Parts: sequence; structure tokens; C-alpha cells
Amino acid sequence: MRPINVAISATLVTVGIAGGIGVAPSAWAYDPSINGKYTATVVGDWARTNEIFHQEPVVRSTWTITTSCSTAYRCDGTVVSDQGWTAPIFMNEGSTWFVKRDIPNWTTCPDGTSFVGHDVIHFYPANPETGEKVLGSTVLAGREQTSGPSGACGTNKPLYIDQPFRLDKIG
Repeated sequence: MRPINVAISATLVTVGIAGGIGVAPSAWAYDPSINGKYTATVVGDWARTNEIFHQEPVVRSTWTITTSCSTAYRCDGTVVSDQGWTAPIFMNEGSTWFVKRDIPNWTTCPDGTSFVGHDVIHFYPANPETGEKVLGSTVLAGREQTSGPSGACGTNKPLYIDQPFRLDKIG
């Protein structure tokens, strides 16, 4: 290699190393954890069963959420609702949170027997006007999906209700 090429190569390597030190991104540029008090709203006005819209009550409650993240893509924690239940919360792909719980006596049959409902709520940080995903937003939007067991009340088709869901940070 010619001496001038060696000098240029050494200069480029030095500039590349020094330049790289100054612009290294932080490992946690975004902390996805959510903590605090939230108003949780299940929008029953837009409930669906088997893709058919029907009216369900609008339900509001207060959630206290505590989470911690082991990476920017994996978080775990607990939700405590003022409705008297506690459930685990988790996020494992960077922005969508999941709360899963069972609801005792969710559906009651004509003969008086009751069955549990399996509730899955998923939500993500969102623009409050458009619902588009916006990392860091204090408003979270998603869906609540609750289903009963197949065979309940003598029918082989499970009851399934899907409703819009929203969380607004209040403290």
C-alpha cells in the first residue's frame, strides 16, 4: 500500500471511531413502562358479537398500574381496579399491553347457572383524536374481548363480546 493511502486509511478509521463515540444512541431511548392512575373506559356503544354491533353499557373504572421493564420490549406488572379485581399486565413486543383475567359469573343461563368469562384487554399508546400509535402518549387505545366457554347455557357456540377500550392517565 502506498504511504499516502495508509495515512488516509488511518485518518478515516480514527474519524470513524471518534465520530461513533459521540453519536452512540442510548440503549433505552424510549421507556415503555406505564405507571400511575388511569381512567379505564369500555365503550359499550360500539360492542360487537359475531361482527354484529349491539348496545352494551359504557363502563368506567379507575386503574392503578405498576410496571417495570427488563428491556424496551418486555415489561410486566400489576393492574388494580377500583371494581375490586387485580390482574397481571404485560408487554412483550414494544408497545401493545395485555391484561388477562377471568370474570366470575360473567354469563347467567335461563336455568340460573353461571359461567366464567375470559377477558383479554389489549391497548397501545395512541393519539387521542385519531387512535394512531404514538409512543409516549398518556392516552392508550385498544379492545376488550370477553368470551364464555363453548357449551354454556346449552349452546355449542361461545358468547363473545368485543368492545373498544381506552385508558386516560389521571395521576
